[in-house]
Amino acid sequence: MLILLPPSEGKAAAGTGRRLDLTRLHLPELTPAREEVLAALVALSAGPDEAAARAALGLSEGQRDELRRNARLREAATAPAERLYTGVLYEALDLASLPDAARRAARRSVLISSGLWGAVRLADRIPPYRCPVGARLPGVGALSAYWRRELAPAMVAAAGSGPVLDLRSGAYAATWTPHGALAERTVTVRVLHERDVAGVPTRSVVSHFNKATKGRLVRDLLTADARPRTATALVGALRDLKYTVEEHPTRPGRPRELDVVVTEL
Repeated sequence: MLILLPPSEGKAAAGTGRRLDLTRLHLPELTPAREEVLAALVALSAGPDEAAARAALGLSEGQRDELRRNARLREAATAPAERLYTGVLYEALDLASLPDAARRAARRSVLISSGLWGAVRLADRIPPYRCPVGARLPGVGALSAYWRRELAPAMVAAAGSGPVLDLRSGAYAATWTPHGALAERTVTVRVLHERDVAGVPTRSVVSHFNKATKGRLVRDLLTADARPRTATALVGALRDLKYTVEEHPTRPGRPRELDVVVTEL
C-alpha cells in the first residue's frame, strides 16, 4: 500500500544533521527536477527583489526570515522528513510514538508531497524550507504544472501493484493524478463532521479536523498492521477499524471516493 500525504506549513525550526544531498533522497529519478526547483528557489530567495520573492512564495513582510532560510538551503542542516513536518496531520499521526514495526511500515508506505522536492519518504533528510506548491518560480513557472510534468513515472513506480490511499490536499493532488487501472486502485478520502442542528443531522467539511482525522486514520492503519492488497480491502480495513465510511459511486478509470464521517472532533 502506498499512502500519499500533504506536507505541512509548520516545520521544525532547524535541522540537526548533515547538509542536503539530493542524491541520497528516495525516488532518485526526480533528482534533476529537484535540483532545478531548488536552484530557482535559492536564487529567488537570495535575490535583490525581496518584495517579488515574498509575493511569489505568499509571504508577508513579517516572514522575511523564511527568505533568508531558503537562501541557505544548500548549507543548512537537515532532518528526516518524519521529524521535519509538524502540522496538525503529523501531530495526530505522531510518528515518533509508533511501535517499531508500525514505524518501519510507515517508512515503506508513506510519500509526502512537496512543492520543492516533488515527493519524499519519511526517512529522507531535508532542511526546513518554505515553498508552497502554489508558488511560481523564475525559470520554472508554476510548481503545480511543473510537477505534473515530472512526477508521473516516479509515482507510478512507487505505487507498484497495491492500493493507493491518497490523503493529499487539492493543490498537491493536482501535481499527480493516477489514470486507468492505477486510478481504480486509488482511494481518496474526505472527512465530514456530522452534528445535530435543531434536530437535523448536518454535515460539513472542517479543515483543521480533516487533517487531524487523516493523521489518526493513517496511524490506526499502521498500528493495526493493515496490509490490504486491493482498494476494496483497504476500504474494508477502515471499516474494521470502526471508521464510518460512505463510498461514492465510482466511474471506470477513476479513484474510489470515500467520506469518513466523524461526530467528535
